[in-house]
Amino acid sequence: MEALSIKQEIDFEHSVRKGDRHSLLTSIGNTPLIEIRRLTRHLRGVQIFAKAEWLNPGGSVKDRAGRKIIEDGERSGQLTRDKIILDSTSGNTGIAYAMIGAIKGYRVVLVVPANISEERKKALESYGVKLIYTDPLLGSDGALMEARKIFESHPDLYFKADQYNNPSNWRAHYETTGVEIFYQTGGKVTHFVAGVGTGGTLMGTGRRLREFNSHIKLFGVQPDSGFHGIEGLKHMETAIKPGIYDETILNGTFFVKTEDSFEMASRLTREEGLWVGPSSGAAFCASLKLAESIEEGLIVTIFPDGGARYPEYCVDCERQKNRLSVNYPALRPSPP
Repeated sequence: MEALSIKQEIDFEHSVRKGDRHSLLTSIGNTPLIEIRRLTRHLRGVQIFAKAEWLNPGGSVKDRAGRKIIEDGERSGQLTRDKIILDSTSGNTGIAYAMIGAIKGYRVVLVVPANISEERKKALESYGVKLIYTDPLLGSDGALMEARKIFESHPDLYFKADQYNNPSNWRAHYETTGVEIFYQTGGKVTHFVAGVGTGGTLMGTGRRLREFNSHIKLFGVQPDSGFHGIEGLKHMETAIKPGIYDETILNGTFFVKTEDSFEMASRLTREEGLWVGPSSGAAFCASLKLAESIEEGLIVTIFPDGGARYPEYCVDCERQKNRLSVNYPALRPSPP
């Protein structure tokens, strides 16, 4: 597909919202593509670019899926003014629902693990959503099962957004993210790497990129065990597999340690100026491993959110503060 026609498709996606062009929703998507340079200086013939998804208005890549799920629900008639939006989330999708719900005037109920970060809790509470907490040891799967029970008890009361099984999730990325990446790289992208949570970003973007060029290789990123600390990602072998996830389209999966993800996120902040979360660190760890295993290519990955939502983000912040800060003596008042 020629670059002009791809640009026209991107423009069309934005033009359909022209009637409400001053709405915050029009700023979802079309995020910058940033080249990682200092951390890739040792590479020869391979470049790594990251999609800056924390620049979406709700602060994460999940704004894309949240908008698509809600708007498709409206179009289908399943979401009406008397329905409450219900879903389970580890935070980012919930914030997207909360933001969009506030703009459109919907009530939102979210089921979340009790150990989500305080920053995410505060964000969700600020939007006025109702939060239902589940056992943190059960993770996102525990929240998913509780949301199912709530919906089954009162199906007439809720719109079941169901991000793990709703095809609108991956279609959001098929219609936007994949098109943007192909256009922004001038069609030169050779590999796509993305973390696996619901699978929506990887499935939708990957399918669209493959339609543009069947030789593009797709890789998922997962934690290396079921007991991990990378919010938003799933270890598929030990978790409930999302209905929209299809690993058969992948060329492979990288498994990343939690501590490596946090360390890489910290390095991205200090060496690239990109204050991103640990799932971005995991995505870059995988992208770097891939880059070091090939001789040439243009790798694109997704940085899902920013570092501000992770209070545990900088594990050595106190040590760094003591090492880098200078304490000045208190100023004495001038004599009269």
